[in-house]
Amino acid sequence: MSTDKGRRAPAPHERQRDPERTKARILEAAIQEFSAKGFAGARVSAIAARAGVNQQLIAYYFDGKEGLYREIGRQWRAYESEAFPDDMELPELVKHYVGASVDPRLGGRLLAWEGLADTGEDDEEGRERNARLAQEVAAMRKRQESGEIDDRFDPAALVLIGMSAGNALAVYPQLARGLFGEDADPADVAERYGDELARFIGLLVRKARS
Repeated sequence: MSTDKGRRAPAPHERQRDPERTKARILEAAIQEFSAKGFAGARVSAIAARAGVNQQLIAYYFDGKEGLYREIGRQWRAYESEAFPDDMELPELVKHYVGASVDPRLGGRLLAWEGLADTGEDDEEGRERNARLAQEVAAMRKRQESGEIDDRFDPAALVLIGMSAGNALAVYPQLARGLFGEDADPADVAERYGDELARFIGLLVRKARS
């Protein structure tokens, strides 16, 4: 439990006055906690302490830890649909994903935690994820059919390669420090890596168009 005396649970009139701000603080704290410990390791009490709110507000606004995690996923998908339009060229798209993966407000590490905790069980959340991934594969195949990407590659493999490479800095920060230097600025590393990854993906584009 937090011993930070500067934080307190908001009074009832504060909750009524600015519930959106309170929910935003809870979501920000939840992303930090889930990113650090994964879903299983995160505790509602720790999220509440980070946000400086009463623990009961998490149940009130989000119906508990599961609902809070689902809301983070929903907000990411809303951000993704707006920030990464379908007509964005693939090299630029992958570069943008690199930037998003290292933005602590977006929770790039959550995908890695999900993978480590995966049991292969077929549940509703997994079916929804698979449906979204099928859409990603269809979009990649469409890029191949239009001549943007070399059609000799398996579109599902291309999607996985792009996702893995785009999220590498969030998943392997220790490798990034070793490769780019302990003193390298993380923002500079993200820019440098994003540029190089875009250049690499661009080779597929040029090959398809040549």
